[in-house]
Amino acid sequence: MFRCFKNRLKSLTTIFLCVFCLTLIYGCFSNSQTPNSQQTAEASSLLTEPFLQKPTDNSVTVAWFTEFPGEKNTVAYGDNLNQTAEATTIKLSHTREDQKSRVGNQTEDKQIYQKPVPRDIWRHEAEITGLTPGKEIDYQVISKPENSGEAKSKVYQLEPAPQPGKPLKILLSSDHQLKSMTAANLQKAKKTAGNIDAVFMAGDLINISDRASEWFDDNRGGAFFPALQGRANYEIDKNGVKTAYQGGEIIQEAPIFTAIGNHEVMGRRGKSEDLGGEYNDAIPREVAQNLYGKSSLKANSFNTDTYEEIFSLPESKSGGEKYYATTFGDVRLVVLNATNIWRGPSLESDTKGKYREREADFENPEKWGYGQHIFEPIDKDSSQYNWLVEELNSPEFKQAKYKVVMLHHPVHSLGENIVPAYTNPVQTIEKDDRGKIKAIKYEYPLEEDYLIRDIVPLLEANNVQLVFYGHSHLWNRFKSESGINFLESSNVGNSYGASLGDKKRNVPQGYKEKYIEVGNPNGLEAIVPSIKPLTGEDGKPLPYIASKEITVFSILDTGKGTVNSYYFDTTKPESEVVNFDEFTL
Repeated sequence: MFRCFKNRLKSLTTIFLCVFCLTLIYGCFSNSQTPNSQQTAEASSLLTEPFLQKPTDNSVTVAWFTEFPGEKNTVAYGDNLNQTAEATTIKLSHTREDQKSRVGNQTEDKQIYQKPVPRDIWRHEAEITGLTPGKEIDYQVISKPENSGEAKSKVYQLEPAPQPGKPLKILLSSDHQLKSMTAANLQKAKKTAGNIDAVFMAGDLINISDRASEWFDDNRGGAFFPALQGRANYEIDKNGVKTAYQGGEIIQEAPIFTAIGNHEVMGRRGKSEDLGGEYNDAIPREVAQNLYGKSSLKANSFNTDTYEEIFSLPESKSGGEKYYATTFGDVRLVVLNATNIWRGPSLESDTKGKYREREADFENPEKWGYGQHIFEPIDKDSSQYNWLVEELNSPEFKQAKYKVVMLHHPVHSLGENIVPAYTNPVQTIEKDDRGKIKAIKYEYPLEEDYLIRDIVPLLEANNVQLVFYGHSHLWNRFKSESGINFLESSNVGNSYGASLGDKKRNVPQGYKEKYIEVGNPNGLEAIVPSIKPLTGEDGKPLPYIASKEITVFSILDTGKGTVNSYYFDTTKPESEVVNFDEFTL
């Protein structure tokens, strides 16, 4: 009997040890694969500070993010924060981390994540109503976790949309993408402008839209929200001098209006090993329908779901948040959805690029990239075009003092990304005598550029004063005979150069269409900055800034009716910001 008891005790001990070991193993695995398991358990802080959206004449929306749903999420506001607005909460649908994330303890590829893993993030939003134009009030957001305590933001100020006639300073920015100079750029913009009243952001906010850490907490210190909220910590090492930049405390008190760039778009879900592959795997909707049918069309082609969940923007009837118009003080802002997938220019046989398909994929249309295809139609008689015609004829647009159009793709530019033309790719399939495919090519007729052919004539006919865009990561500006100012101010975080002189674009030779190697393919000459241009090696002033060491930002001043552009040399951290250009609307 005693022996039987000993055997039972031994068995129970063995079972206990097995369960204990399995628990430890599961815990380690869980912590390594679930990005916010620890944060959910502790849940003691906000993931972002609050930011402002959708101001109206008597209201504004406050939004923020946490890694816990919260038992109660509120905005306290008014005198002594004595009023409360309850927030509505959603869980982001597709945010993940993967092998290439730089988050938590992962500082190299695949240290923790071996594949894309869901990351739970909640967005909270409350509309503050009954506001008086021109009167600022205090506000603070509060989220209460399920365990105990509460997470609070700092106290900030908000107000509704400004009335016409109020002088405003609006930051014009684009192409942040966690690049090396972005935090420095925003820090200097805030210091230079002082009170920034709004941000107009012309797309490419991040690199991979579904990678959560790029928005919130990339461990290199330059994620999107921290940089725009003064909470970044990005170190630049120049000439042995290390300088850390925190970005600017901007969007807590200045509403941000954004346009969709190519980096806000994700491709087919679940068909790639990592999120970068998924981003690059977008195909046209009509192709997806032919391949997979009508069900799950977005998942099988492309989507902007995460972008649309993160922001609350004005909406149009036909485009929702993807293209819209709004009035902010003296400005009527028209935001277009003009972007296409970016593909490489190489003509090598293993390239799925702008101008060709990969040779190994010739017989498999499911693996084709379909060239540099456009995401949202904007050509004549498209829904977006018809909406734009209606908007340009609206009383709100006609009566505005300043008429500004913002989009991502450049209209006039010295940059690489303006070539090929902004038009649907024309596919040519070449076969040998046996019917076997020997080449799949894509052409882009310059005369069919939708922005130049269809959109610019509309803007000229309706007295638009400023068209603002990004995409090529440089600063340059142009002016048409009708008086439209075209500004590309995207040398924010880095640059890919300007195509002038000896620097030529990567364009195909021997194709039917002509692809412009240098200069602006759409005709206008770039304007030399009016105050203090940079100079080339020959000492002559340059009509652009395209630098990996000098960062540029632009400010629209509605009180003066001017746009001023500034640069800061990151190799000289103690140097002053330089106002190098100004033009009048």
